[in-house]
Amino acid sequence: MVAVIKTSSSIRGILNYNENKVKEGVAECICAVNYPLELEKLSFTQKLNRLLKLSSLNENAKRNSVHISLNFDPSENHSKEKLIEIAGTYMEKIGFGKQPYLVYQHHDAGHPHCHIVTNNIQRDGKRIDLHLLGIRKSEPARKEIEEMFGLVKAEGRSQKEQFSLNPIDIGRVQYGKAESRKAINSVLNQVLFDYKYSSLPELNAVLNLYNVHADRGSEDSRVFKNNGLLYKILDKNSKPIGVPIKASEFYSRPTLKFLEGKFKTNETDKESRKKYVRNAINLAFYRENIISLEKLSKVLEGESIHMILRKSKEGQLYGVTYVDHKTRSVFNGSDLGKEFSAKGIQRSCALNILAFEKKHQNSIPTSSEHFQNMILKDYINENLADILLRGEKITDYVSKQFKKKKKRRLLAKGF
Repeated sequence: MVAVIKTSSSIRGILNYNENKVKEGVAECICAVNYPLELEKLSFTQKLNRLLKLSSLNENAKRNSVHISLNFDPSENHSKEKLIEIAGTYMEKIGFGKQPYLVYQHHDAGHPHCHIVTNNIQRDGKRIDLHLLGIRKSEPARKEIEEMFGLVKAEGRSQKEQFSLNPIDIGRVQYGKAESRKAINSVLNQVLFDYKYSSLPELNAVLNLYNVHADRGSEDSRVFKNNGLLYKILDKNSKPIGVPIKASEFYSRPTLKFLEGKFKTNETDKESRKKYVRNAINLAFYRENIISLEKLSKVLEGESIHMILRKSKEGQLYGVTYVDHKTRSVFNGSDLGKEFSAKGIQRSCALNILAFEKKHQNSIPTSSEHFQNMILKDYINENLADILLRGEKITDYVSKQFKKKKKRRLLAKGF
């Protein structure tokens, strides 16, 4: 069994996600624990209000919502009763046994799994500590439950053998394949509450991966002047298609005012996650022979980091954005440091190319350090575009110095 824990500041978003799965016919709410009514008698509002009431007892808690998924081996086929029992045992062992929680059985993946929706504010207003909850309590609970219920053990198996939990359990929106509002809402329910973004462009960096775009309109448009926001579906060429939908028409009301609040909260929350992305990029340059943006993008993709290049209409690269699906954070390159900006990454690629050439061109005469620095500066500043566009075909390149040296040798031999 694999347990995945996610925390959030919006219980409404988490509940919406699971309830929408029920409406789509790919999930079922199988249990409601510590609720005053039986499951069959609970409406969406009653499910939500029970959790919101507890959250209101401690307004200082920034993260008061917990979304847990329990994932089982594809060979296992558990009944609803067994899933309810496993979920109940798990919640007891991690200290959430007295909290109200809902259990949803999902049928939209290649492996059996269920989702648990709850919060960490107790009846006395005190919060259950979420710090290192996975290591401190979830992992010991998982191991005990595997033994108790005879489940397939997750420990000792390679990452590829374990269940593939996608960064977002949704696919790209395709215009005409599903009702537009429903398709966009499915993406928004997860991205808005799971990812850490601190600006509209950063949010769109994630949304665009799923063919959705949040648009304020042009500065002279009525939408922009009224601080409105539209959500659009994008086609395969990243162009808007279909009729835009106002933010106010979605149940979760993801308006510009709502997003601006998220921007402020996320700016602080994602600060501690910068180190992981920096390390991943630095390791890529250290371990791999990164000589092009294309290769760097491919290497980072293996680390669940999506690198998005921002270019002008003329095709000039002016910025880079990193979407890290592991920490679910979005960073503008320059925010991570100069060396991680578009210019910094280009320079690092160029330096690797020069290092490669120096290593394989031993016949180039040794020059003074000052002369080498002049060549390096001219090479990077004047030929950077050519270097990067040349990509992997580095072995075809022969420097001018080498050509001149070779020519002099041939003349000396009488050719």
